[in-house]
Amino acid sequence: MTAQIDTSPCPTPAWLPGGHVQTLYGALAASYHHISFVRDRVNTPDGDFLDMDWTGPGLFSDKLANGATSEPDGSLGQTAARRWMREDDWATLPSAPNSPAVVLFHGLEGSSRSHYAQAISQYFRARGWIVVIAHFRSCSGFPNRMARAYFSGDSEDIGFMLDTVRRRLPNARWHAIGVSLGGNAMLKHIGEQAEAVSWLAACAAVSVPMDLVACGTRLSETWLGKHLYSRNFLKTMKTKIMEKAKRFPGNIDALRLSHAKSLRDFDNLYTAPMHGYKNALDYWTRASSKPYLKSIAVPALVLNARNDPFIPGPSLPGSHDCSSKVVLHQPAEGGHVAFVTGSFPGNIGWLPTRLARFFETGV
Repeated sequence: MTAQIDTSPCPTPAWLPGGHVQTLYGALAASYHHISFVRDRVNTPDGDFLDMDWTGPGLFSDKLANGATSEPDGSLGQTAARRWMREDDWATLPSAPNSPAVVLFHGLEGSSRSHYAQAISQYFRARGWIVVIAHFRSCSGFPNRMARAYFSGDSEDIGFMLDTVRRRLPNARWHAIGVSLGGNAMLKHIGEQAEAVSWLAACAAVSVPMDLVACGTRLSETWLGKHLYSRNFLKTMKTKIMEKAKRFPGNIDALRLSHAKSLRDFDNLYTAPMHGYKNALDYWTRASSKPYLKSIAVPALVLNARNDPFIPGPSLPGSHDCSSKVVLHQPAEGGHVAFVTGSFPGNIGWLPTRLARFFETGV
């Protein structure tokens, strides 16, 4: 059996034409409800740490478990977390069997502050779900402890984060959402693990570059890809890695990295060699999730707008590339993690509604 195909539209407004405009407007101007979190820090087996931002019924960022008001923790700075998790906070979250819960893996240089993370968290939290945003290394507002960072095929960290949330709340009915880079890593891990992750009720991948060679080439070689999107990503990525170069002298070629002009340059100089790949092409080839889609054994929604400026349409999977557990929703419009709808000034409420529909009905 092969995947189901859904081509029903995301009703993008006429005043927002084209994938580039939809992508930029969704990220920079569309309205959404803001939400704050309670942060849990988890040490990894290799001596690093990962930060997870939680919200859910009974857990409040401005109130402790005993009902006392909590002032914002200054150490959390400009993050979307307001305070750190305390041991008695866990008991405030729903503990009944099958309480709905979702863990979200963000995209490149994303965090719990990202527009999509905020919109999805607020939507599910308002409907009684437990929500956790799992930050990749160095994306939570704190530099991680190691010379390595995060990358698009990091199945090991995805597995660790899934095991962590399941260990925290073993009775919950867990779902997973992966966005862009985080979605590729999530799909790759779920495909690799097959039946071993059958404890997940379902997963959903949003605007995922499943063919990293095609997507990396587009972002590195097209004019807008290189001079608009990649430049924006590289601004924060290079800052983080230059800081690492000072802490880990000799491990990172800071001079050459400072001159990186594209994602291919960055991945050739840092991501690939730091994470066990020969070069960017080797990394993009081996870290792509597309070859693993046939092995997915949990219900999976894979949502990609066909006008996504990051992802060439021909690189998207077809029904024969996937297992029968996969629903490929490929609307014509929507941009990259945007899916703006409504009259001006528009909103990004369609995306969480679509995810919830799949989690509740399987279609």
